[in-house]
Amino acid sequence: MARSWAELLGEPDARPEPEEQRAGMFARLRDSLSKSRRALTGELAAAAFDPGNADDWERLEEALIQGDVGVRATAELVRRLEARGELGDLNEALAEEIATLMGEPDVLHVQDSPSVVLVVGVNGTGKTTTIGKLAARLDEHGRSVLVAAADTFRAAAEEQLEIWAQRANADFVGSERGGDPAAVAYDAVEAAQARGRDVVIVDTAGRLHTQTNLMEELAKVRRVIEGKLAGAPHETLLVIDATTGQNGLQQARLFGEAAGVTGVALTKLDGSAKGGVAVAIAYELGLPVKLIGVGERLDDLRPFDAGDFARALVAG
Repeated sequence: MARSWAELLGEPDARPEPEEQRAGMFARLRDSLSKSRRALTGELAAAAFDPGNADDWERLEEALIQGDVGVRATAELVRRLEARGELGDLNEALAEEIATLMGEPDVLHVQDSPSVVLVVGVNGTGKTTTIGKLAARLDEHGRSVLVAAADTFRAAAEEQLEIWAQRANADFVGSERGGDPAAVAYDAVEAAQARGRDVVIVDTAGRLHTQTNLMEELAKVRRVIEGKLAGAPHETLLVIDATTGQNGLQQARLFGEAAGVTGVALTKLDGSAKGGVAVAIAYELGLPVKLIGVGERLDDLRPFDAGDFARALVAG
């Protein structure tokens, strides 16, 4: 059963979404992952798979690696499938093992008041749009939100975020262009405390994971937030563009070291043939995927559900 926003937000009376709504979302997810599914299965004919044929196992490994599942996760999936003995339907068995490999669903940690969500990632991943959609969803669930534009370098970043804040009924904190991002984050937490807001979402400038000075700046933003509010940031979300494939794994590794990433928002699945990278990130780094973006509409940002994702990725 697909996860609802109430479940993701850890609401005590959380209920699954209605069956009709869940089925519609799964259909959109399936369509979004169609390229990934084709890349993953490739020339592998599941119906003709013979567990006793070494060549078939090799073809399966190649298909998984081709689908950006990653070498380590591929080896573990093959090991688990081999241990099953009787496979039955290969795609169904593979989907079950992928879902298990990705682990139990985690909540978005926004239960404290205020809770601070720090959002990080490279340029062009869709951070600002993801923040806007998340703020709107939080507002729908009765959480008062403040968004902070700690991306003080990109000219349009603050304007874009302020527009999203207005749409989401959220407060907005910005600064002069070229200002200190850590100071913006500090001011945002202070404003949220003074106004009694529930959630602070801090946008940060896009940066390559190889830019050491900018990664150090990100670590400074985190330290300042920690100094202002004990236990914050409560969530550090890394936004990854699914089209980057295995490069997303390296991004997750290095951002995790610099910023203490707690979860991933995987975007642009609607145009990607590399959705399998979510499996690699979850398995190799132990980072839960918490949100996925499958399109441009507001409701195309969804809580991640490993079972649905695995079925859409493999079995369809």
